[in-house]
Amino acid sequence: MGGEIGRRKGYFASVARGMQPNRVRQSNQRAILAVLSGDPEGVSNADIARRTGLAPQTVSAVLDDLEKAGLLLRGQVRRGGGRGQPATPVFINPDGAFALGAEIGWTHIEVAITDLHGRLIDRRREAYPYADAGTVFATLARLIDELLSSLSPDHRKRIIGLGLAAPRGIGDPTALLKPPLGQAEAWAGVDLVGEAQRATGYDVELVNDGNAACWAEFVAHSSPRPGNFAFLLIDTFVAAGIIAEDHLWEGVTGASANLGSMLVSDQQGNRRFVHEIASLFALDRRLAAAGVATDDALGEAPSAAARAAVDSWIADAALALAQCLVNAATVLEFDFAAIEGDLPPAVLARLVDAVAREILDVPSLGRTRPAVRAGHLGRSGAAQGAAQLRMYRRHYSRELAHMEDE
Repeated sequence: MGGEIGRRKGYFASVARGMQPNRVRQSNQRAILAVLSGDPEGVSNADIARRTGLAPQTVSAVLDDLEKAGLLLRGQVRRGGGRGQPATPVFINPDGAFALGAEIGWTHIEVAITDLHGRLIDRRREAYPYADAGTVFATLARLIDELLSSLSPDHRKRIIGLGLAAPRGIGDPTALLKPPLGQAEAWAGVDLVGEAQRATGYDVELVNDGNAACWAEFVAHSSPRPGNFAFLLIDTFVAAGIIAEDHLWEGVTGASANLGSMLVSDQQGNRRFVHEIASLFALDRRLAAAGVATDDALGEAPSAAARAAVDSWIADAALALAQCLVNAATVLEFDFAAIEGDLPPAVLARLVDAVAREILDVPSLGRTRPAVRAGHLGRSGAAQGAAQLRMYRRHYSRELAHMEDE
């Protein structure tokens, strides 16, 4: 009962909050930046006023502020011969701000940097057998230094912070992937945000790896971007995210849409987690049981035994992923599911095709069979998405919580 009352108070406290003048100004700035970001050809003051519903005088004042901050550029005057003053197109200045992103994964670390447009500038990736709590933050700092080595001092000053993507469970002895000797103790109590800030010197914001990768897939679409889709990343485990009604669905703790932890039935009718069937961890176990090396199985000329093992994994993974997507679609309606993976393109394409076929046979009541397609990046986008999400929250999101964090 007390929890329900608390939720009611939280709801009314949220909807009843007013907006101070400085928040109104920030909201207007972000509305205009959102308009500019969706039109690479440039937008006139009059067009901005029409699209945002703001008064022309307000638009002019906001554009002056954004120009002083270095966030926009003005183009050459367009003389079309029409009535009134010639239109001057306004553009996003891609070098107006930069965001860093990093993914600390189970078996790799990756860093990336994106500009104000959300475009990837560069990235670095390094593999390891397992994330070592004693060295991974030093590796993070080194890779970021390498990434920024070509940036000018002025551009470095425009870095707004670091988005850090990470899965839950690294160092957890109860996880499917057991930590090496000493790592459970080393990871116990580690503050990811605090350690990353100390190692890099940047303000750090933590985000779930599946949500970050989902956001990278969302940004990779051209405008107008799809407003409702599910995303699955086949990595060490199955990371996931959902875009619902044009928003990243993160939930209260930031870890919603954990579809890899969904229970499904395998080919024998046993109830198992999606992670146990459709992840690279599951593929590696299958290959090891068959006496096949991963490099052989995922290489250009796999042996017959390797092909058989991969074929078997694809069949089982497709059934698990199809059930997962149908189940998720009964809770949150979405138009399609994008599947990405740290796999050779040919193997990933076969998996996507198998899921698309399998999903047609999963029992369902109602319209709950989304289309299935491959993702846009051809790799994990968690580091890239973490940077893009950091930039979105800093310069585009009009949610009050994000403006208050500024």
